[in-house]
Amino acid sequence: MGPPGTTATALSDARAAVADRVVAAMAGPDARLREDQATAVAALSEDAARVLLVQATGWGKSAVYWVATAIRRAEGAGPTLVVSPLLSLMRDQVAAAARAGLRAATLNSSNIEEWSSIEGALRSGELDVLLVSPERLANPGFGRRVLDGLTGRLGLLVIDEAHAVSDWGHDFRPDYRRVSDVLQRLNPSTPVLATTATANQRVTDDVAEQLGGGPGAGGDPTLVLRGRLARASLELSVVDRLSPLERYAWVVDHLPRLAGSGIVYALTVADAERLAAAIRDVHGDRVPVAAYTGQLDASTRHDLEDALLDNRLKALVATSALGMGYDKPDLGFVVHVGAPPSPVSYYQQVGRAGRAIEHAHAVLLPSDADSGVWEYFATATIPVPEQVRAVLDVLDRSSGEPMSVVAVEAQSGVRRGRVELMLKQLAVDGVVERVEGGWVGSGREWVYPAEHYDGVVAVRRREAEIMRAYVRGERCLMELLQESLDDPAAAPCGRCSVCRGELPAELEGTASPETVRTVTALLRGQVHLLEARKMWPGGAFGSRARIPAEESHATGRTLVFADAPEWRETVAAMFARDAPAPDDVLQGCVRLLSQWRGSWPARPEVVVDLTATGSPVLTGSVADYLAAVGRLERASLAGPATPPDLRELSSSDEAAFWRDHLDATPTAAAVTGRAVLLVVDATSSLWPVTVASATLRRAGASVVLPLLLHRRP
Repeated sequence: MGPPGTTATALSDARAAVADRVVAAMAGPDARLREDQATAVAALSEDAARVLLVQATGWGKSAVYWVATAIRRAEGAGPTLVVSPLLSLMRDQVAAAARAGLRAATLNSSNIEEWSSIEGALRSGELDVLLVSPERLANPGFGRRVLDGLTGRLGLLVIDEAHAVSDWGHDFRPDYRRVSDVLQRLNPSTPVLATTATANQRVTDDVAEQLGGGPGAGGDPTLVLRGRLARASLELSVVDRLSPLERYAWVVDHLPRLAGSGIVYALTVADAERLAAAIRDVHGDRVPVAAYTGQLDASTRHDLEDALLDNRLKALVATSALGMGYDKPDLGFVVHVGAPPSPVSYYQQVGRAGRAIEHAHAVLLPSDADSGVWEYFATATIPVPEQVRAVLDVLDRSSGEPMSVVAVEAQSGVRRGRVELMLKQLAVDGVVERVEGGWVGSGREWVYPAEHYDGVVAVRRREAEIMRAYVRGERCLMELLQESLDDPAAAPCGRCSVCRGELPAELEGTASPETVRTVTALLRGQVHLLEARKMWPGGAFGSRARIPAEESHATGRTLVFADAPEWRETVAAMFARDAPAPDDVLQGCVRLLSQWRGSWPARPEVVVDLTATGSPVLTGSVADYLAAVGRLERASLAGPATPPDLRELSSSDEAAFWRDHLDATPTAAAVTGRAVLLVVDATSSLWPVTVASATLRRAGASVVLPLLLHRRP
């Protein structure tokens, strides 16, 4: 907002009066739109306008669309449709709209019981604003019930976090690409506002073109309003040369020293949960924290967001699921345990802090392990041509009958997550279509755009190089971030750890050795349950069906879960070559069995080993040791000594491999009527454990207790 008197320079008197009323209701009686905000509002007050705002977090982008909505509604236009990526953003926006005197609602998975009344209010014209996710736009039922009713009367379309529209952006979401299709279907003359805090010039040009006004597009060009991206309140720092475990300990030691409340970002769900557990175990209620990930249900996420807003938590230890849309103006710090793959996404996340306070810390704790995560994200969304053709062949054979993702996975041999992403990408190109009941092919030929995707990967790898320069502190950290976003005002900030040549006092010091030992013991003592799969996968394995209780295993245990920092060096050495297990792994297994003993359905009587990754010496040594310690009989399950890497196979193909390569006949005499402890080296899918357990149960084992050494991410 700006000082009084700036609004009228861009708006007619009548429209300026509406704008002043809305802004005053939102921000106080003396608040007015700034000149650049008024310019955007004036443009959006006209039909067919296209406006793209690339402005720093806290600039006031949402005020633009609330004022524009109020003006258009006052002039008889239809409701505004806001496409937002996260439930947390929608909740905040519904409340902000109410302060602006507008009635807003959202349709999402957390308020299904309200859908009918909301849709009725939309049809009757009572609702001013509807907020939806991009995924909701792709839902055929939503299209039939809601979008059809908006045809010809949509007043304004808002695309929030618009960098996600572009696959050059750091958070590409195929469903966002469907927004333009929706616009053409509903009302091409509807004005469109796209907003983001994180778009470089390439993303900006791409989004502008998709809105209908970028380079090479016909008609009036998109109005792009781009501001300075430097944040004077942010003090950027890098705390380097810490091992993954030392990073955990550093957070445990330093979190109480940081002023206010904030967010600690981790790269994976497992990291977020483990780090939150370590902080709670060391500090208890003195430093209240909670893990926040996309695996939590919507209600729990809402409660945690509110707890941080109210400062009832010192920090949320979060994945990137807490990012776009979360608005806490007095957030005092953002700490990253591991660097994101892109300086653009890093800027977006640290931008949550210091919006309404004079000083906030943005601290990065990098590690050599981050590069592997970066490479994964560089290629994770790129379609594999052979897999795409396999999926399209399945849809072609369906003769127009809709197919579910599960059915496509089973028949194509492509893993489910890949199938879901591929279908969304193909829908953007019009090659497939989602209808009620599933997916169908459109008959349009698909051609792999190799040059385009090669360019996308190259851009992402260049961004990873910028993050490496940031980690190394080659020059001003804020300047590097600004340059990655093509900010022409990029300049040294004078306050980051590179410009100052030292860390702020509250960030100084490494993790204490005592904290490292404490965190190591705490994390290694955690219990990781290994739940039994419920269903056979179908496809190459056979008909999809429930796994009978007499073929299932009991709830097992996992020693090392995902990329656990407390085991990182041990796991790397353990799987570098096939050798007997190190002593800390053997002792860890004994400790795990001791904790498990109280919940055994039956005490193990025989130990059976299986290698799923070609480590027979490793699994054999663990099984031998546990047999000796527990005075148990030893047996082996016949299978491939050096199984291939199966991680790219579909569930059905991997399960079928293990079914066809395991033989319990030589083991039957040892396991019949007895409880079996099954030792498996490593897997991400659990199919080796599931199929081996079923094989042993069919051979006569009364119960199978699986012990997995490493659950791969």
